[in-house]
Formats: sequence, structure tokens, C-alpha cells
Amino acid sequence: FEQVSIPQELMFGTSEELFDFIATGLMKFAQKEGGKFHLPHGRKREIGFTFSFPVKQTSIDSGILIKWTKGFAVSGTAGKDVVACLNEAMERQGLDMRVSALVNDTVGTLAGARYWDDDVMVAVILGTGTNACYVERIDAIPRLQGQNSASGSTIINTEWGAFSNGLPLTEFDRDMDAESINPGEQIFEKTISGMYLGEIVRRVLLKMAEAGALFGESVPEKLFTPFVLRTPDISAMQQDNSQDLEAVGSILYNVVGVKSNLSTRKIIIDVCDAIVKRGGRLAGAGIVGILQKMEEDSKGLIFGKRTVVAMDGGLYEHYPQYRRYLQDAVTELLGLEISKNLVIEHSKDGSGIGAALLAATNSKYEHNF
Repeated sequence: FEQVSIPQELMFGTSEELFDFIATGLMKFAQKEGGKFHLPHGRKREIGFTFSFPVKQTSIDSGILIKWTKGFAVSGTAGKDVVACLNEAMERQGLDMRVSALVNDTVGTLAGARYWDDDVMVAVILGTGTNACYVERIDAIPRLQGQNSASGSTIINTEWGAFSNGLPLTEFDRDMDAESINPGEQIFEKTISGMYLGEIVRRVLLKMAEAGALFGESVPEKLFTPFVLRTPDISAMQQDNSQDLEAVGSILYNVVGVKSNLSTRKIIIDVCDAIVKRGGRLAGAGIVGILQKMEEDSKGLIFGKRTVVAMDGGLYEHYPQYRRYLQDAVTELLGLEISKNLVIEHSKDGSGIGAALLAATNSKYEHNF
């Protein structure tokens, strides 16, 4: 197991550069196995490709990119088959590999978690970006009427990051959206996901510094820099339990370049908490919305039994206050009695595990298990 971060410059580069980087990472990983793994003659390794961006999926192993999200603006990919892009990059690197399953990260999380627990019905990603999927009855989907399925159900990928109607937006949300690379899009994602929470806090602090002299008579120059304050920074500040909030002061000095007193640090903690509380509660409301839809479609078969929501993503995993606000919102909206049957559990790296399982089930080779 190994995690590799995509360099920021590749987020704005070309399609070939991005997929060559991924293929090179696969090559390096495969080389570490040495001679421990051998494929039968004529076979290629089959991999699951977790792709957490909106695609029009034309088959289990192909999908056309609709648009980039989460701050990506790679040129030359929109409208292309992302599986073909990766397969071609692997060929350029001389890799004997092929993608046998293209999997959205939420679908991978659901598949990975459901492999162990049949009660998993919903999967949610809360990391840099956000999305959710759930198990739906085919007879509740107008576009699939008349189609047969052995299970009678399928997975709906909601792409809920793109939802926008009825959201409680502030001037800070609107300004951030207007200055983003995709204005007017991914509004729900911009209010609840890890890429944006720190930036919203920065904008609030900048307004307070300009209008209320939060940091004294002058405004810290670094505070004008978009995304200089990241969500891991505000999370670290909220974990500071010291009497003088020393960690908060250190982060403000290192990140924003300003010295602060205890009163200012307490105000900043309150701002962080307000933004994170809103994000966590909105995410919880989204989960309840999905569960209510499932309850209606199943005519009362969801709330009366154990139902599991599988969660993955760094924001959910590493931000305890966010987790608590999400859980509190779900309990508040569903009520204590119904909430007793609902399990919200962390499925660490579930999307990768699920993608591997789905790739194995779609193998073009015979297996003797």
C-alpha cells in the first residue's frame, strides 16, 4: 500500500502529463515487488481505476469525463475516455496492465464496505471534494423501467457536490465561488468539503481584520493570499486544548505571518467552529435526504432495520469536530428512535479496496478461487 500526491502543477497541466505521472507511479510500485509476482504468459495485470470526477460511464471499463472538479483544470481531457487515457499512458511506460473497472470513489467505497457488511446502503466521500452514492431499487428509476436485474437494485452516483438549490450561502461563499476556476458549479462541495473550509475561514478573518482590526491596525499581507489557510490548519487549531492556545498562535504566525493574543485566538477558534459546524451539518442533512428518498422508494423498509453509511475521505477521518457535527445533525433530523438503527462508520481506503474487488469481478480471465 502506498499513497502518492499529485503535484499541484499537474492539476493545471495537460492530460498526457497527468496520466503519464499516474502510470509512472504504477510502474515504480510494480518494480518494488521484484520477482515475487509473475503473470501467466499472455496475461496483463488488471487494475481498478478509482476516478473521483463526473464521467458519463459507457461501460464498466470506460467513461467520458464530463468536467473536472476539486480545483483540477487539466487540458485536453474533457470529452475523452479516461480509461483510454490511462491505458495509453501505461503503454507508453511499457506496463503490462489494463483497466478492467472504472469506479467512482463513492461506488468503490460502497462496494468495499458492502463486501464485509450487507447492510451498507450508502457511501459518502468527505475529503478534498465530496460525493455520495446509494443502493436504489430499479423499479424506482424511471429511466430503467423494464430493465431486468438479478438483485432488483443498482447504485446511484448522486454527484451531490454539484447540488446548489436552497443552500445557506454567505457573502464569503459567493465571493469564493465567483473567483474560483468553476464559478456557479459544485456549490454544495464548496460549502462542505476539505478543499474549501479553510479558504472560507480565511475570507471571514480577512473581513474581520479589515473592518474590525482583528489583528491590530494593519492587515497581515499573507491573509490576502487565496487558500493560504488550509483545512488541516483550522483542524489543528481546533484540536488545541492548551490554556493559552499556543498551537493556534503558532499556526497563525507560520501561515499568516501574524502575532496574536489569547483574545484573538479565541475569536479565530469560534470562526473555525462556525464554518466547520455548518459544513458538518449540511453533510449530515445530505445523508438524511438520501435515506429519506430510499425510505420512500422502499415503502418503509429502510428506517425499520439496521442501515450502514460507509464514510471515507481525509476530512471525515481527521477532523473530529466535523464528524461530531455531522452525526449530531443526522440524529437531530431523523430522531433518536430511527437513528438507533443507523450506523455511520469509517471505511478507510474503502474506494481503493472496492475498485480492486470490482476489477477482479470484471476480469476477462478465468479464475479458480
